[in-house]
Amino acid sequence: MSSPTSHAEVRLITVDEESTGQRLDNFLIRILKGVPKSHIYRIIRSGEVRRNKGRVGADDRVVAGDLLRIPPIRLSEKVLEKSANPAPAREFPVVYEDASFLAIDKPAGVAVHGGSGVSFGVIEQIRQSRPEARFLELAHRLDRETSGLLLIAKKKSALKGLQDQFRERVTGKTYLAMVKGRWPARLKVLDQPLHKYLLPDGERRVRVAGRDDPDGMRAISLVKVAARWKAPVDLATAAPEGFSLLEVTIKTGRTHQIRVHLASAGHPILGDDKYGDFELNRQLVRNGMRRMFLHAWRLSLTHPATQAVVALQTELPSELQNWMESMPPYLE
Repeated sequence: MSSPTSHAEVRLITVDEESTGQRLDNFLIRILKGVPKSHIYRIIRSGEVRRNKGRVGADDRVVAGDLLRIPPIRLSEKVLEKSANPAPAREFPVVYEDASFLAIDKPAGVAVHGGSGVSFGVIEQIRQSRPEARFLELAHRLDRETSGLLLIAKKKSALKGLQDQFRERVTGKTYLAMVKGRWPARLKVLDQPLHKYLLPDGERRVRVAGRDDPDGMRAISLVKVAARWKAPVDLATAAPEGFSLLEVTIKTGRTHQIRVHLASAGHPILGDDKYGDFELNRQLVRNGMRRMFLHAWRLSLTHPATQAVVALQTELPSELQNWMESMPPYLE
């Protein structure tokens, strides 16, 4: 039987000034070196990590002076041995890079970081491929099945500058999404609060909340119809009104915001395995569409060092572009 190891006593940690604004999960990952990310997320979800004696979420941001209670952490030698194995080094297509940050084109199916059920993600792989880099941190997140623009800070000052922009909603983030049905051109603004909750197995989900829901977070998505298509013959029954390609600009960055907003309007994203049309998704797989049709397309921001406006764009990956081009045109 493996012997337990690691921190076997409760620890009380006071957040320092330099860590102000950092997500709790990233803060703990940094200070609990050698502890698997999956374990860190587990103790956060279970409520064993406390901030100022209250529960705290993985995406909550810590503030200087916060008192964090860290539970005893006992890990078997087998788990520690597994966590010691580094992620494989991997570079991703670079859209932009300078001394402050880089923007990559993340493929679908790759998590941005290791966590619950995922040993490693983009950030761990890039760190392995750039051992000389002293600082590499995610400036924001993308869902695992979403492709497109992802920013990684190369300096702490750049990380704070970028995160401040995302938090203050001054970045322009536009996605391309293909949805079921004919999206009404008049429906341009989705202003619906979102509420996060957990399924019995602990998996995270989001739903549209009522205006009076105290846990509802305001979420705003702007929608523009880019094109429409008829469904191919073998999909016509499942999608009689065809498909709509949308440009969706988000003014808030809530979890699963675009997916939930579009699905709640009756037009789920193709291939969405959480909020989509599951029967249509099964038929899409047979038709050659094996992923969610959501792509982080354009991103504009103020450079954290020079204050110049930076406009970034990455085109649809080939699997989405080719599938789209294989469909018959929609005749207005």
